[in-house]
Amino acid sequence: MARVTILGAGAMGSALATPLRANGHEVALWGTWLDDHFLEEFADGGPHPGTKVPLAGGTEVFTSDRIADALAGADAVIVAVASVGVLEVSRRAAPHLTRSADPAHRPVLGLVSKGFHQRTDGSIDLMPEAVREAIEDPGAVIVAIGGPCKANEVAAGRFTATAFASTDDGRAATALADLMRTPDYQPSVSDDEAGLEVCAPLKNVYAIALGFADGLEQSTGEPWHNFKSAIFAKASQEMGLVAEALGGRVETAFGLPGVGDLEVTGLSGRNKVYGARIGAGETAAEALEHMREAGQTVEGVAASGLAETLVTTQLASIADRLTLLAAIRSILDGAADPLSVIRQAL
Repeated sequence: MARVTILGAGAMGSALATPLRANGHEVALWGTWLDDHFLEEFADGGPHPGTKVPLAGGTEVFTSDRIADALAGADAVIVAVASVGVLEVSRRAAPHLTRSADPAHRPVLGLVSKGFHQRTDGSIDLMPEAVREAIEDPGAVIVAIGGPCKANEVAAGRFTATAFASTDDGRAATALADLMRTPDYQPSVSDDEAGLEVCAPLKNVYAIALGFADGLEQSTGEPWHNFKSAIFAKASQEMGLVAEALGGRVETAFGLPGVGDLEVTGLSGRNKVYGARIGAGETAAEALEHMREAGQTVEGVAASGLAETLVTTQLASIADRLTLLAAIRSILDGAADPLSVIRQAL
């Protein structure tokens, strides 16, 4: 039995307690300062507000002021906070990421949170590199966790195939996967951290275009399935191009981290809903405002801007092949005829 600490008591963080507790591990779930107000609610047996599923029995819950207690003796730590909070949480956790008196003896560090990170000089990093800098350990082995993984389904114990990747020939990814694998939670393992990390934010961007096709169906009363399929294929190709350009493998974009995650994100979620609003006739600005009024963050909007910067500053050699990415950015910037913009990109 291992002790696993999950940093972030949101939907995904709480959901990951399910396979871990199913395997008999000791689980410490730490909530950020944004989670404190609802921790008691589900710690007492009520459903988690994000998953509508009760927290796995036996999970120990820690409030934001108890991060040292939550991390004490951890064999593995999983960071599962919103992307915007990853670096701050990582910095707070860093002094406690040890299992012994030897500060080099760190637990396995898993990273569920995804996104591009912009440095102060304007350059773009993938999230693991930003975390390594935040914890002041440039050689830290991080297990990137991605793929099609809806939190409510994981929490409920429904079958989920996901992907773990680490740069040490996948050894750390294998170790963490072995802790978490159950008949219903099935991680595959690779050494392509970069490929997985590229697909994770980009799939949110491309899901906006998939949602746009659904919105066209709403507004016209006719299916646009052929159009949506063309978007899906083009998005997959572009994820592969970016992955390869940043040191990953094209094949990762055509596996669970890429097309698998794109499929589930295009079926549901905020990015898809946002795109559907645009396809149904709202402007990008109107649709975003309506989402914000409902308290919903559209991750693909911020990711699209950072992706544009990445392409402009670091991937100029493939910029002319990333036409769908450019089209989505144009639409979010207010293009008058989104349908024509996407058609020309395909």
